Amino acid sequence: MSGNPIIEIRDLCKCYKGAEDPALKNVNLDIYPNEIFGLLGPNGAGKTTTISILCGLFAPTSGNVTIDGFDLASGLSNIKKIIGVVPQDIALYPTLTALENLTFFGNMYGLRGKMLFDLIMDRMKVFGLERFARKQISTFSGGMKRRINLIAGMLHGPKILFLDEPTAGIDVQSKIVILDFLHEINKKGTTIIYTSHYMEEAENLCSRVAIIDRGIIISTGNPKNLIADHPEFLNLENLYLHLTGKGLRD
Repeated sequence: MSGNPIIEIRDLCKCYKGAEDPALKNVNLDIYPNEIFGLLGPNGAGKTTTISILCGLFAPTSGNVTIDGFDLASGLSNIKKIIGVVPQDIALYPTLTALENLTFFGNMYGLRGKMLFDLIMDRMKVFGLERFARKQISTFSGGMKRRINLIAGMLHGPKILFLDEPTAGIDVQSKIVILDFLHEINKKGTTIIYTSHYMEEAENLCSRVAIIDRGIIISTGNPKNLIADHPEFLNLENLYLHLTGKGLRD
């Protein structure tokens, strides 16, 4: 791809204390501005570990990461200003209302007052949730919580958005709303790094994907090009199963 990567990962390794094998083994990746980049792999492959390191939640054992020109080791405070994170687990306070949750997260980003309120209500309207603004999160369905979780991670308009399984366990309607929104913000310039187990979704959504297994990147490229390079496979899921195997993972 042309231009400079917005994220550069070089020889990234992560070893957890007590683990038999490294979670990441010399991972090298370039992610470019305005991509929707999919990180795909079985359970325990290293997807969440990679995302957690890029967000500054975990320190790598070795290797180097540069995000938008900032070195992860020395420039994390600058990196945190330009990224948004939507974790796999719902990161909301169940006894607070949707509005209270989003106000809390907005305040963490330095947003205040009427501007924040208007922004929250606009985002809730986009996701079909405005009439539930003053309802407790504990009363929400799984799909509604996912949508609020996404709003919380991108209220501040991040340049780079990390999404860990954003459509896991939700209904088709909620999934379509989320994916349409991701397309829309990507068109406006947001770079998205996304993990998923849904191969058809990744094939349609992502400009490029990397398939990771047992901490090693085993294939990278545009989904359609990867399939074209392996004409014996009809779709990304078939290719993925060929590369990672059909054995069950914990």
